[in-house]
Amino acid sequence: MDPDYSAQDVARCDLCKTAIAQSYCDFCHVNLCKPCIGEHISADYGKHIIVAIHKRKSTLIYPKCETHQNKTCEYQCKDCNSFLCSRCLASKQHNQEHEFLELEEVFSSKKEHIKGDTKELENQILPAYEDIANDLKMQIARLDDEYKKLTTEMLKQREEIHREIDNAFHQMEKEIGEIKMKHHNILQKHLDEIKQLQSLVKQTLLGLNEMEESNEVSPTILYNSKIEEFSKLPPKVNISIPKFITKQMEREELCSLIGKLTPLSTTQEERVSTANKPNTSVRELLDEPEVLNTIKTGHGSLRNVTCINEDQIWISGNIADIKCFNIQGVLQKTIKPKSGSAPKDIAVYSDEALVYSHWSTRTVYKVKNDQTEEIITLQEWTPVSLCVTSSGDLLVTMYSDDETQSKVVRYSGSTVKQTIQFDVEGQPLYSGKNYIKYISENRNLDICVADFGASAVVVVNQAGKLRFRYTGHPSRTKSKSFNPHGITTDSQSRIVTADCDNHCIHILDIDGQFLRYIDNCDLNYPWGLCVDNNDCLFVCEYEKSNVKKIRYLK
Repeated sequence: MDPDYSAQDVARCDLCKTAIAQSYCDFCHVNLCKPCIGEHISADYGKHIIVAIHKRKSTLIYPKCETHQNKTCEYQCKDCNSFLCSRCLASKQHNQEHEFLELEEVFSSKKEHIKGDTKELENQILPAYEDIANDLKMQIARLDDEYKKLTTEMLKQREEIHREIDNAFHQMEKEIGEIKMKHHNILQKHLDEIKQLQSLVKQTLLGLNEMEESNEVSPTILYNSKIEEFSKLPPKVNISIPKFITKQMEREELCSLIGKLTPLSTTQEERVSTANKPNTSVRELLDEPEVLNTIKTGHGSLRNVTCINEDQIWISGNIADIKCFNIQGVLQKTIKPKSGSAPKDIAVYSDEALVYSHWSTRTVYKVKNDQTEEIITLQEWTPVSLCVTSSGDLLVTMYSDDETQSKVVRYSGSTVKQTIQFDVEGQPLYSGKNYIKYISENRNLDICVADFGASAVVVVNQAGKLRFRYTGHPSRTKSKSFNPHGITTDSQSRIVTADCDNHCIHILDIDGQFLRYIDNCDLNYPWGLCVDNNDCLFVCEYEKSNVKKIRYLK
């Protein structure tokens, strides 16, 4: 605490060292008692500035004019960012069409900005970095237990196999140790990076605190905020614990009896520096998913659903109206598309603006505050499904007029940023016919498309390079072929897609490995899907016109 204001330490005169100081020289920066004021100002009387002690450092120290000797600059040119004295203004040597600001006002404004930055760094950004560091420390602390569980699962299988394959198990234990060390190193490296950033934030905060106490004009005026730089939090590292995959005993291939470890999987997830950021902690799948609520929309042939927040959803189908319901099933709002016919798909931006695509006008529309605008209009292509990305871009699937080609196009506003159509060998990634290809962005920025025409989920990375195709999972209970419709992803980077004809949902991991079905919720032709910030799944039932809210994670 500043000693001049501390209740534990009274400010003493810097001259006599004993008397209580009632005044302060804002030029020399010394505390003064009343008797010592005369002695202090006896020499060079004109330069001293005596103020009450509680107004210390209230007198601004203006920069000296580089052109006119013994003049101080009390103005700033907004256009050239230069300091000017009164003679500079009067001489008209500076461009008189420029806008001039009083430094006192600029100084006061910057001081307020500094206070705001200080508060934001102290109350939001630094705590966010501390949370990241604590989370990484907890992950590191849990490594021994997690890998102990993994080893235990492996040893259960080992008990069923002949002693001749012990050497193979020892080799796999070594592999686990290496993966664990790699896992640890990745987390530790990220933690070290976070600590470096924390140190930079603290250093910046210390500098701001010093600047708040300073009455130096030049450094204050020249201050540049680092809030934007620090607000962009480092991506979160998601590392999945390897799995032990068992195999049936086959004496002919002893090594294959053990199974295998899945490789260490590392992804980076963009962080959001807000109080309402979604829950991204590790969540396992429920053994039995459960229906939390059923919203009866009365909307014929329901195909599309998208979440506004945890309490509201937009839906659309084969009739023109786009409707908003709350979670209790009460109709909140209806939008009637300009075309007068049903939209192909709907999506919602982070500011809750609605976008929808329409085939007859080949246009994507945006609706905000009851105002509709055309943001994308195509020639020779028809827009189909939509996805708003984590960066605020819009992904659009579309097919050509002759229905021989399909592609995914990324837009920033109405500007094309990326086109995804062919693999590295020049072959089409997607089927060409007029099939709805629902689309979603995963947490690792993969682009996931449910290609009904190809009976596959097609996943490419952010650069548009094919990662994998998922063509269904063999099952004796699923009699129809796999034809995916809706698709979405959750906070665990799992891919969730609707298998309409088999009345179930497929859940895949980030690499396209089948994890399980959701087939116990009495689903009737599931179609459109979305996941809210709490990882609750909303499912459109095409024929019944219901939306079911399903909890499938622990």
